[in-house]
Amino acid sequence: MEDVNQLFDAAFEFAHYPGAQNETSVKEFLDRFPLPVIFNALQTDPDIPGFENTLVTCLERLFKTKYGASLIPQYMPVLQVGLKADSAVVKSLACKTVLCLLEDCDTNDVSSVQLVVNNGIYPLLLDYIINSDDEVANAASETIKSLARFPDAMSVIFPSETNDPTHLRNLAARCSSLARVRVLSLIVKLFSISRLVASEVKKSGILDLLEAEMKGTKDTLVILNVLELYYELMEVEHSSEFVPQTSLIQLLCSIISGTSTGPYEKLRAMMISGRLLSKENIYKVVEEASVKALISAIDGSLESVEMNDTDAQEAAIDALGQMGSTTKGADLVLSTSPPAARHVVASAFDRNAHGKQLAALHALANIAGETRPKSNRIVDGKAEESLRCLIYDAAAQSTKLTPSGLFLSVLQQSSEIRLAGYRTLTALVARPWCLVEILAKEEIINIVTDATTETAKIAMEARYNCCKAIHEAFLCGNFVDDPRRLKTGDKLQEAVRSGPYMSKKHRGARPEVMTGEGF
Repeated sequence: MEDVNQLFDAAFEFAHYPGAQNETSVKEFLDRFPLPVIFNALQTDPDIPGFENTLVTCLERLFKTKYGASLIPQYMPVLQVGLKADSAVVKSLACKTVLCLLEDCDTNDVSSVQLVVNNGIYPLLLDYIINSDDEVANAASETIKSLARFPDAMSVIFPSETNDPTHLRNLAARCSSLARVRVLSLIVKLFSISRLVASEVKKSGILDLLEAEMKGTKDTLVILNVLELYYELMEVEHSSEFVPQTSLIQLLCSIISGTSTGPYEKLRAMMISGRLLSKENIYKVVEEASVKALISAIDGSLESVEMNDTDAQEAAIDALGQMGSTTKGADLVLSTSPPAARHVVASAFDRNAHGKQLAALHALANIAGETRPKSNRIVDGKAEESLRCLIYDAAAQSTKLTPSGLFLSVLQQSSEIRLAGYRTLTALVARPWCLVEILAKEEIINIVTDATTETAKIAMEARYNCCKAIHEAFLCGNFVDDPRRLKTGDKLQEAVRSGPYMSKKHRGARPEVMTGEGF
């Protein structure tokens, strides 16, 4: 008992040591308490509060070191016993230990994969995903994801024999709806690793399980979970190459347009739609008619009297903005009849709904081309005319009467609205009519050239980019030789020369850098 107490005290001190342990201290600890001693102690049940958790935390820290990870191959049988333990804490430790083994090896090293296969560990990890609590299931899922980085593991994770019990399709077929969502989550994680693994996921047919699960259930929670997975899937760079886009678009259309669909499902479906159609290469694999149908579904939802949820309205507007961030997408949201972008423009200058106005201004900036290369900001003639008419119509129906009045109103609001306004003007000023409107209000020029207007780093840079875009448009326009615009040109040129953060006249302006903006 005294030895157990000594082990507990040492393990507690090691586990709670502030900062990282160096390799020397790890070796000294294991010289004093070899791994077999710690493993045997874990199988006992001493009357010491927190004993198991302390030893598990200690072992986790040990195995995350180079020296500790190098010892794992010697104890694979013990690890296998740990994977079959009743304790969820020990199971989680065993999964994390296998993860440490895999992450310590080069992906071309076949020995680690062989250790996992030869010791029957992979089937145990799969079993954890469907039969354990969330923590153990997640640890097992992360371990399998790490295993999938190894080319030699492809035949293990994606067996050629369709009747293999470890085939993920078969695994999903024999488990509960909750466990099936975990399997689907694993599939998305595997898909995100690389194009090679995504190709294997596609070839195995398991990607179709997401759509099948959506169509085969009326459980709202399951539907929301699968939609969340689709949202993660669309974030993957190579998703447009492998995800069956046309059928997914049809599914999203049915959810957004469905009369029996709940608001949360609609909201998530619209967010997925925006992310899906924000990729330029998407139009190589889907028909334009499918995209138009999806835009029409979102347009219809914004027209619906049932769409009174602010979050859903913002999601719909944001989705239209993401769709319009590509050249083809901008053409479509501006050229449909009536143009879906009318909702974006109307909300962008509506001061009565702050959140919706903010989302709409960012969406309008995307549609106008702020995120596109400068050479691609202008879209086709019909879409450009639609954009111009929408903004002039919005102005005519407001108290400001002109677009210049609307622009100035935006730049006189809160800092986050101004930031979105800078983005919008940066893109719109590529159009000659917009440059004329901006120059019509000297107050706009005063704001965008004033280095003291903003204090946050991201806002300073947005103001500067807007100023620079206006100056570039000014130089390319017919105003350079106009003596009435001489002071405006000089003011813009001086502001561009001074940079985003300060001017010679105002040394007091300094960027307030938030933690997330510094990296």
